Amino acid sequence: MKADLRRAALARRRALPEAEVTQRSTALWQQLWAEFPVAQWQWLHLFLPIPRQHEPDTWPLIRQLWAQQPHLQLAVPVVQPDGRTLRHYHLTPETQLVKNRWEIDEPVGATEVAPPQLDAVLIPLLAFDETGHRVGYGKGFYDLFLAQCRPSARRIGVSLEPPVPRITDAWEGDVRLHACLTPERVWWF
Repeated sequence: MKADLRRAALARRRALPEAEVTQRSTALWQQLWAEFPVAQWQWLHLFLPIPRQHEPDTWPLIRQLWAQQPHLQLAVPVVQPDGRTLRHYHLTPETQLVKNRWEIDEPVGATEVAPPQLDAVLIPLLAFDETGHRVGYGKGFYDLFLAQCRPSARRIGVSLEPPVPRITDAWEGDVRLHACLTPERVWWF
């Protein structure tokens, strides 16, 4: 069940030492560079990490992309006041950030980016299975968002752990991944 997977994965991740999160994050980004045509993308959507949740640290990747792929535009999500939807904003080295009520950095005064513009989306998750189903925090933000993206936009999960064999309670509205980065390898679906 998703709820059980969510609880167990979150507990394991929170128990990781910070140095381990850093090491696994570095391995994730090495997988991204090795396996995906990053230089061909115009827009990449990614998330800004929640350190207290021990999410993969995207900041080293962001800095590397700004330095090595200056043509590549980055977008990040912002949870809207309705608590159900996301809007997406251009992230540049000059973008001002403020912490929201969940301690997530959010851009201030940035240009909004429409989901159909995106070439690839890095999706934070807690667990995934061998068929590309995923478990996040359970709010459904990414299902709604991914449904707005072009079908050709690459949906790439980001996981600090390998997959479980099968998520038994996946439902029709769950948007599956095209691939998932783990520190050890990329899983393709």
